Amino acid sequence: MTTALQLNKVSVQLGGQTIVSDISLELKSGEIGCLLGHSGCGKTTLLRAIAGFEQPALGEIWLHGKQIASPQIMLPTEQRNVGMVFQDLALFPHLTVGQNIAFGMRRCSKEEIHQRTQTLLELVGLPDLTRQYPHQLSGGQQQRIALARAMAPRPDLLLLDEPFSSQDAERREQLAREVGEILREDGITAMLVTHDQHEAFAMADSIGVISSGHLLQWDSPYDLYHCPNSRAVADFIGQGVLVKGTVLEAGRLQTELGEVCGDFSQPFPAGTEVDLLVRPDDIIHDDHSDNFGCVIQKAFRGAEYMYMLRLSCRTDVLCLAPSHHDHKIGEKIGIRLELDHLVIFQRA
Repeated sequence: MTTALQLNKVSVQLGGQTIVSDISLELKSGEIGCLLGHSGCGKTTLLRAIAGFEQPALGEIWLHGKQIASPQIMLPTEQRNVGMVFQDLALFPHLTVGQNIAFGMRRCSKEEIHQRTQTLLELVGLPDLTRQYPHQLSGGQQQRIALARAMAPRPDLLLLDEPFSSQDAERREQLAREVGEILREDGITAMLVTHDQHEAFAMADSIGVISSGHLLQWDSPYDLYHCPNSRAVADFIGQGVLVKGTVLEAGRLQTELGEVCGDFSQPFPAGTEVDLLVRPDDIIHDDHSDNFGCVIQKAFRGAEYMYMLRLSCRTDVLCLAPSHHDHKIGEKIGIRLELDHLVIFQRA
């Protein structure tokens, strides 16, 4: 699989202030990447540099083996063959769905335009809406048409800047999954920007966590969740908590929830005071356990409850349990840890 997008030590400044610093990453052809982080972390600025709206102060940006940006080089946006889908979708209200999709294919023949438009409408599941206008569509339909329009000229890279932000949380995740399937079906390489990790997990093959302009980790969704490389990533990804522990020996750890065994994420000598990352799915509700947690919060999620439990040591942890285990606030329930890979950090 060839490299589609490559960033080498890219820094971008706005108004003399460094917004993103020393970022390097690679995205393979046909893959979907994601820049994930809180508002103001620099992810959109980096996307704009890839698109050609901002010039790097340092570093290089390459697209399919061609250098498109550096402090000395700034290939115009229109020459990069990059498509974009924005937050506001920006469909042309005076054009029909078919005309919106065809807008970027003006150099193609009428037959090519017709075939590509129909293919994309089939792909996004809206084959009968060619003659409709944007105001006649639902929000989700508009989302699909904006995507189809951006895909129509077969860009080398498709950039999506918070495209689902106007939707509610459940709909965002569903749309992200559907859009990811559509892009893969058409073989489009894409980069998504979002602050929503569920959206990122639903859509992306590789995710970069950005904080204060720095790329903390560029990895698969699975490894970001199970193998975060820093406390900052562990805090940001998932709903984990850090539980105090002491290394007994390689692969054995004494914690506030008892002794646990497994492969350490990094080696530490016996006696080292560490913090163990514990996710909600690592804590199993077990009526026969000698360890207890007191229910201080609960959230119904259909098939499951998400309990927040307070341990005897005053540490609060999260626990997913089947919803037929309906425990009251203030009730104590038995719990045990079930971990194979122990993500640990030396205690500061």
